[in-house]
Amino acid sequence: MTTPTPTLLVLDAEPLPRLGRLTGRARIEHADGTTLAERLPHADVLLVWDFTSHAVRKAWPGGGPRPRWVHTASAGVDHLMCPELAESDTVVTNARGVFDQPIAEYVAALVLAMAKDLPTTLRLQGERTWRHRESLRVAGTRACVVGSGPIGRAIAGTLKALGITTALVGRTPRTGVHGPGELDRLLARADWVVAAAPLTDDTRGMFDARRFGVMQPSARFVNVGRGQLVVEDALAEALTRRWIAGAALDVFSHEPLAPDSPLWRVPDLIVSPHMSGDTVGWRDELGAQFVELFESWAAGGPLANVVDKKRGYVPGH
Repeated sequence: MTTPTPTLLVLDAEPLPRLGRLTGRARIEHADGTTLAERLPHADVLLVWDFTSHAVRKAWPGGGPRPRWVHTASAGVDHLMCPELAESDTVVTNARGVFDQPIAEYVAALVLAMAKDLPTTLRLQGERTWRHRESLRVAGTRACVVGSGPIGRAIAGTLKALGITTALVGRTPRTGVHGPGELDRLLARADWVVAAAPLTDDTRGMFDARRFGVMQPSARFVNVGRGQLVVEDALAEALTRRWIAGAALDVFSHEPLAPDSPLWRVPDLIVSPHMSGDTVGWRDELGAQFVELFESWAAGGPLANVVDKKRGYVPGH
């Protein structure tokens, strides 16, 4: 008996994914935020290519069948999870593995930029001002990386290569990973604090006024996880009042960051537009990863990167 050709529904974003290898092996259809709800019941697989959209969360609770498998071209899954999806039999996978080293390199670049005061150097160059300064040595300093998944581990490894003593904090303590109960102690000793955790009920708003108050006045904070990990007003106050020495944000509670956001004017804050994992060719890597997963799924094989829908991330790391 001939196996029916599965229907793959793609939640579009430009540029579209390269799915040529699936020609003849999948019936590929496309949707956007306005058409997703009506097309979901007819799909076997949903590829969330537009990982900035919340359309899945809105459309999923509707009536009719739902795809057996949802893949998001992102590390985080908070943009698509809703109770109905979490409680369903649908398998959710993510793009774990694509962004690990690029984000680690970006964090290292931010650490070095802040240690060597490169923002001031570039500003003074624009003003044609010669002002000699001393900078910090990063070797021998301490870092606390919050988030023990592949991205957090890649960040920790890269910082260690710079001579930084690095502590990794995860949901549960294990060999090489500290538990949440040790976080405040580690924050109090850290020169660099890096947020790389997934967004869950436990991590939402975890970096608040109290946590910034625990840090040293010389500490610098970096967020490459999710914007909602940070209470942004509390961070702005911590920088303005010099409770901490500096910060860099690549993710925000609301993106893109509005032109009138006060964060643009906070002293000693580096703002970047959610680009830490986006290196040249990253979309092609995401597309190739999905095609490999699809081929395994279509052949009845196991899926990698399966997300624990209750926890909001791939467990066991």
